[in-house]
Amino acid sequence: MEVEEARRLLVEGLGAGPEPPSPESARQVTAQLAHPGTLGPLVRRLSVGDLELAECVRLSYRHVLGFDKMLLLPGAPRFMLRIHFWHGAAGAVSEDIHNHRCAIASAVVRGRVRMECYEPAADGVPAVAYRETIDGPGGAWRLRRVGEARLRLLHTEQYGAGRSYGLAARTLHRVVSEEPTVTLFLETAPQRSVTDVYVRSRSRVRDCGSDRDDRGSVRDSGSDPGPIGGNGRSGGTGRTTGTGRTGEVRSGGEVRSGGAERADPPPKTPLPPAVYLAELGALAASLGY
Repeated sequence: MEVEEARRLLVEGLGAGPEPPSPESARQVTAQLAHPGTLGPLVRRLSVGDLELAECVRLSYRHVLGFDKMLLLPGAPRFMLRIHFWHGAAGAVSEDIHNHRCAIASAVVRGRVRMECYEPAADGVPAVAYRETIDGPGGAWRLRRVGEARLRLLHTEQYGAGRSYGLAARTLHRVVSEEPTVTLFLETAPQRSVTDVYVRSRSRVRDCGSDRDDRGSVRDSGSDPGPIGGNGRSGGTGRTTGTGRTGEVRSGGEVRSGGAERADPPPKTPLPPAVYLAELGALAASLGY
């Protein structure tokens, strides 16, 4: 597929009107682009490095969760099409529950992910709510503590190769990948300037540092604590993050209520162009192109 043909599919699939695209329309166009016979030649053309390489590399980076977040087709503010390479390393960290600034869609190209969706509920388990903003594309994240909250797990679903999903901007969720996985990820036009992030409350936590991605997710620096169930407990023994003294994580690792904001993470480090091109080339080859 030619790059301009992919852009045309995105524009036509998402619509050019003032209304934001629906999660289903985002899912449909993402699933179409993720088909091996479509994605393979597209990635091969991009891997030669002569199409907007500088812009794509600038907004591509190794995420603290252990995956490479790589921009394929920039089209802000209408869309941003990315590839996520989940390496499936042992002890990979897990993401907190969050939503997005826009409707998003994801299609699994290879491997498997687990999706958990949540809703606020008076009988849910405790969490600390944050509001997150960003200083422009690729800019610094700013996190502000909002207060206490309770969340309930709605459902969990596994997505393997060939499956896709779309989510509305405000849908609370988290994604877990425990094996090497490749997903095609689509961000649509922003509908708001903030995201909501929920850090699950625990009686004792280790102070291990944190990071966030462009979805506004604070990241745990430890093992996956498992989903929040309806029994008022969170599974596992995951660790909450925090850098320095904040309202939630003291230097000794003890959870407190009230206080100041959590410390902001360090700036993102772009992937070297050679790594970006090598990973695209490897993906194209794995798809037969």
